[in-house]
Amino acid sequence: MSSKGADRKIDYIEFNVTDIARSKAFYGGAFGWTFTDYGPQYCEFQDGRLTGGFTTMAPVQASGGPLVILFAVDLEDALTRVETAGGTIVKPIFDFPGGRRFQFTDPDGYELAVWSDR
Repeated sequence: MSSKGADRKIDYIEFNVTDIARSKAFYGGAFGWTFTDYGPQYCEFQDGRLTGGFTTMAPVQASGGPLVILFAVDLEDALTRVETAGGTIVKPIFDFPGGRRFQFTDPDGYELAVWSDR
């Protein structure tokens, strides 16, 4: 893999979690992410465009910080998948100048959003 074109761009996102298997089940079920395990305390995820990791090596600090926003072609389907996988909807679908979105918390309490074109 080449790092050409990666200078000064977001390269990786890491979530501190309490249970890697639970995080894999949630994000795999809700969004179809795939995973590579690197021992009992670390797992890398691939969403098809970006990679990141789940780790139990640091405490969960779910409040504050940046809002991670995912994209979905079918927003209603994404909302249903999030709920089915165990997420909690904290802001139902609403319009904003660029489209529509909803916000949810994952099993560790991280708040994320999913948006779609109008």
